Amino acid sequence: MRRGSARRQVLIDVPADRVWALVSRPELIHLWFPGMVACQVDGDQRVITLASGIPLVETIINNDPTQRRFQYRLNGGIFSEHLGTIDVHEIDPGRSLVVYSSDVSPAAMSLVLGGATEGALQELRRQLEAGEGPALDALARPVTEA
Repeated sequence: MRRGSARRQVLIDVPADRVWALVSRPELIHLWFPGMVACQVDGDQRVITLASGIPLVETIINNDPTQRRFQYRLNGGIFSEHLGTIDVHEIDPGRSLVVYSSDVSPAAMSLVLGGATEGALQELRRQLEAGEGPALDALARPVTEA
């Protein structure tokens, strides 16, 4: 079966460390990724619940603060394979580039994921640049409460 790829990116007028502080908290993704309503993390396993009620079970494979890279693999469901990668790059001290890449099989799902990740990046930017929103409220709480 053929694989497909989607890559979306957004410039955010916020320091990279501030963006990374949010992106690196895997239990908060449902607060900035439209269509997700809940998230639970247990070790390297993350279970996201979609608005439709469908659970997505993922394995976190990389959460690297040095490279500011977060990667996960989706286990099953409508994908035979899915690797998601979020990279946060510092453009200058007050500006970041966030790149969200998805490698997926079947290839046609890359179109769906591209649209979804574009929406997520726009919401991430909106909350971070506004300095408020549900993800930032949760970020202010310790990891154990999220």
